[in-house]
Amino acid sequence: MPRRRKTPRELEESDRAQALVEAQNSAPAEAGETEGSAPSARSSAPGLKRTPASASGPSGSAAPSPGPVALPVPVQNADPQPAERQGHGQAHSQNVGEGGQGQCSVQPQGQGQESGQGQGSGQGRDESSSGGPPGRGRGMCGGERGSGRRGGRGRFNQGPPHSTLHQNVPGSFSPHREQYRGQNGHDYYEMQNQGYSSPMYGRPSRPFQQPIPPAPRPLPQGGRGPSYPGQAYGRGGGPPAHFSASPPSYGPGVGAVVEQFGSVVLGGVGHSSNVGQISEPHVSKYEQPSTPPPISSKQLRFPLRPDRGRIGQWCIVKANHFFAEPPDKDLHQYDVTITPEVPSRGINRAVMEQLVKLYRESHLGTRLPAYDGRKSLYTAGPLPFQSKEFEIRLLDEDDGTNQPRRERPFKVVIKFAARADLDHLRRFLLGRQADAPQEVLQVLDIVLRELPTHRYSPVGRSFYSPNLGTRQPLGDGLESWRGFYQSIRPTQMGLSLNIDMSSTAFIEPKTVMEFIGDLLNKDVTRGLSDADRMKIKKALRGVKVEVTHRGSMRRKYRISGLTNQATNELEFPVDDNGTLKSVTDYFRETYGYVIRHPSLPCLQVGNAQRPNYLPMEVCKIVEGQRYSKRLNERQITALLKVTCQRPRDREHAIMNTVHHNAYHQDPYAQEFGIRISNELAQVEARVLPAPRLKYHDTGREKECLPQVGQWNMMNKKMVNGGIVNNWACINFSRNVQENVAKSFCQELAQMCQTSGMQFTRDPVVPLQYYHPDNYDRALIHLCDDVYKKTKGKSLDLLIAILPDNNGPLYGDLKKQCETVLGVVSQCCLTKHVFKMSKQYLANVALKINVKVGGRNTVLVDALSRKIPLVSDIPTIIFGADVTHPHPGEDFSPSIAAVVASQDWPEVTKYAGLVCAQAHRQELIQDLYKEWKDPQKGLMTGGMIKELLISFWRATGQKPLRIIFYRDGVSEGQFYQVLLFELDAIRKACASLEPDYQPPVTFVVVQKRHHTRLFANNHNDNRSTDRSGNILPGTVVDSKICHPTEFDFYLCSHAGIQGTSRPAHYHVLWDENKFSADSLQSLTNNLCYTYARCTRSVSIVPPAYYAHLAAFRARFYMDPEASDTGSLTSGMGGANRSQYTGSATSRTNRVVGGNAVRPLPPLKENVKRVMFYC
Repeated sequence: MPRRRKTPRELEESDRAQALVEAQNSAPAEAGETEGSAPSARSSAPGLKRTPASASGPSGSAAPSPGPVALPVPVQNADPQPAERQGHGQAHSQNVGEGGQGQCSVQPQGQGQESGQGQGSGQGRDESSSGGPPGRGRGMCGGERGSGRRGGRGRFNQGPPHSTLHQNVPGSFSPHREQYRGQNGHDYYEMQNQGYSSPMYGRPSRPFQQPIPPAPRPLPQGGRGPSYPGQAYGRGGGPPAHFSASPPSYGPGVGAVVEQFGSVVLGGVGHSSNVGQISEPHVSKYEQPSTPPPISSKQLRFPLRPDRGRIGQWCIVKANHFFAEPPDKDLHQYDVTITPEVPSRGINRAVMEQLVKLYRESHLGTRLPAYDGRKSLYTAGPLPFQSKEFEIRLLDEDDGTNQPRRERPFKVVIKFAARADLDHLRRFLLGRQADAPQEVLQVLDIVLRELPTHRYSPVGRSFYSPNLGTRQPLGDGLESWRGFYQSIRPTQMGLSLNIDMSSTAFIEPKTVMEFIGDLLNKDVTRGLSDADRMKIKKALRGVKVEVTHRGSMRRKYRISGLTNQATNELEFPVDDNGTLKSVTDYFRETYGYVIRHPSLPCLQVGNAQRPNYLPMEVCKIVEGQRYSKRLNERQITALLKVTCQRPRDREHAIMNTVHHNAYHQDPYAQEFGIRISNELAQVEARVLPAPRLKYHDTGREKECLPQVGQWNMMNKKMVNGGIVNNWACINFSRNVQENVAKSFCQELAQMCQTSGMQFTRDPVVPLQYYHPDNYDRALIHLCDDVYKKTKGKSLDLLIAILPDNNGPLYGDLKKQCETVLGVVSQCCLTKHVFKMSKQYLANVALKINVKVGGRNTVLVDALSRKIPLVSDIPTIIFGADVTHPHPGEDFSPSIAAVVASQDWPEVTKYAGLVCAQAHRQELIQDLYKEWKDPQKGLMTGGMIKELLISFWRATGQKPLRIIFYRDGVSEGQFYQVLLFELDAIRKACASLEPDYQPPVTFVVVQKRHHTRLFANNHNDNRSTDRSGNILPGTVVDSKICHPTEFDFYLCSHAGIQGTSRPAHYHVLWDENKFSADSLQSLTNNLCYTYARCTRSVSIVPPAYYAHLAAFRARFYMDPEASDTGSLTSGMGGANRSQYTGSATSRTNRVVGGNAVRPLPPLKENVKRVMFYC
């Protein structure tokens, strides 16, 4: 075949590459370095600051690093017939070997083949050669088909050895293969799960290259992704030229790659791998961000809004935001010192209230100040002094007696501190100032909270009162109070007051005896067990009570504990001589009160040094105390029923709250000149179109267009059905007879087959019943039976039938399966087994499919490569979340979870990792880790690095773009989380290759906000769904959004009951230059790919999956040790050593001064699939 003449640019690049490699091979190794490990300046840089790569760039001004040594890649069952490459277009690649150089000139035209020749001595062979002598090599690069530019237009087929490329083949369904359809509608790529290493989803493995670092290039502007000069693919999405055109067979093992990623080098050295690769040794194709990340929050500026979205059908919605006109008076801050110092905000407020009452007209110059309850006082205009001291006497509460109340003296010092800059606020609201004036916003928030704080019970930013709605019992001595949330926010329309309805749990004001009777659901006069005592102590600790045995004198106390002895056994000293008197005698002699339940313990209301004892029967709980501890399932259900309101009703309640608060009559708002509108904000919105979903071609419906956020599986088959050959069922419910369980399993197997899975009808071992207390022995015994029956094979799936009220059984079973046995499981409750509805079975089949490695559906646009900034180059999408312990669990670790997409361009499968970290630590500590190994020296790892490797193993490609969805971050943590976690992402990438820095987009996903969107006309059925909520896909990026930064509200789901809560997405970092339309459409479309149901979901699936994974990992902790931060693997008993792995060798890790024992590690086969679904 005639060879094309090189262009001047190609000749220049080839000469530069040759010179660089020759210089690299001739440079001596630096002291302390070993061959194969090039030094990285970026790994030692502090914070997020990255050093430029010009020191090792093409100029060669700095001493280059030594050339790495390529390890031989073992090949098994090498394909003697390399695949052909078809298509149009041209590409060049050049390889340099030891002692010579080789060149591969690629000229695919029509049905032409690719060939490569190598010249030189020694080991110089072309990387793309499949054979040949050392001096010359000629081979064909296989694995691509397409039309247009290389890699095809909309499709790039990448075939491993033993892969079969079909043309004009009808869509026959093969569950054990992964199939990809091209744009022409006929070509398929079928990858069989055999003949090559498949550590992740049956994909081939191949190590990252370690290319010579390039000089940095600025990131392209205009919202487009990075371009790669010399790339061998166009829109079709094939890999750049320095990537392999075809995955190899049997790359290095997982451990070798993870421990020393750069030790296996496929580019820049002339070692032949016999896998049909094309390599360019001279330059890396990674785009460097245009500016290095900041190292502190002072340097950090969140991305500005690139534009406003235009895609979708335009509409008007109402938001629960009320325009607030900013003050027209100067704001002054004063420091307040109250002595003696008291920790109670209530007492501080009472002192300041008395001060204002006495001295407002005189010393305060008629000013009405706003007080934060601690150290700061704010006024509209200056006070007539710089510093002044006041004497205040506060009377104790009236105890109902005729005796004079005790006076408590306080000294209050008020001293001028600062003057707020309102011009900064005005410029910020107009978009002329980048940073928000947080101090001014905090002052305005305090001013508007002052009057509600006096009227109601404040809890956080909410206010509650029994007069704002009907109290509803929640059970166990609790009741719900209605209230409202209030917060001042800067928006595009100016300042807005966000008001929403809320409910929370309060302790019922009843006697302690009645409370513990409701709590324990028993007659407490018959005695208490040790478990009862612990439950009472936990529920009443910190609760304020008043005594009832002294007539109208109702003195109040706070409970600190519960006595171990009964009341009739308690004695205490009554004088300095140590004379003891029993509690029963004291009450009889002093108050004439005879204890009726002397066998019950007493409440302890003093400290350990001076304890005071009160019998339970003489105490009553004071009204208005919020219950801050964990609610049980029944209480949560009851509270949800109270808070669940249809959109029309919620809007009406919000408007009533605004009118009831009467902000125009608020004396504090009038004092500071703040005016609040009485009307809901009307906001422009758009309804984004739903994406088309792809199902398997063997089904009647090959594609589906969801309607109002919903669709079903009728006449459809999963796009990639999983394989379940060996499965078993174990029954822990005594109410389910064997014949019922067998019938259920048969129906479930039939549903899985109908849905498109390859599911064996009969279990590999007979169904057996076990008592829930023996779950661990039962699981191990079952796995042993399967191992013997299948002659060494393991379970693909375990189906477990559980009692409806199974307590800790579900979590214990998941922990045993996923961290000890390495088995994915599907649990089914007894009530569903008996009902056996088709809808339930279909939903379970969806979950099973993704747990065994299948895919339920993919976006049509993903297959046709039409997703902006995802389909053009290999893109990995992360989701991350941290779940914290429930209130009252003071020492339990927080759980962090990170998931990452493992299929590109489909972005449907997500692998997940979890870790435990310090109590209430929001920053994910294990994103990147460094440690020293005695033999290997400095080692690197972490969740980001492992998931990047996992993506590469699953797809055969390195991610060239990162999109990171982070859930659970409040606005006050934005800077801290971004600085820490973006730095971890950078370090993880650099640990794989020194110059590997793909552009990152970091997006925070918020659901715990109080913005609600309502239809402009509730009677218009065209603008609402069946629940009365706004249509799924409704997006708002104006008026109520941030004045300058890149954020938007997206209601991506259809409402079921209550009022839909839109998700708030805030972009904190964007090196990929997303436009508003591209990010909003991507996020909305991904919400239709959630694996567990045929509905669009409320938050983007990566963040949703991370939340599920973190919630699952909490089951891995030992419940008895969780309060002390100790986590165990839960293994014990005989015959378990074969399943323990390395779980017993874990050591504690000190984080923030607290020892946190790592979670038991997930088994490798579990972490590769979506086990958390």
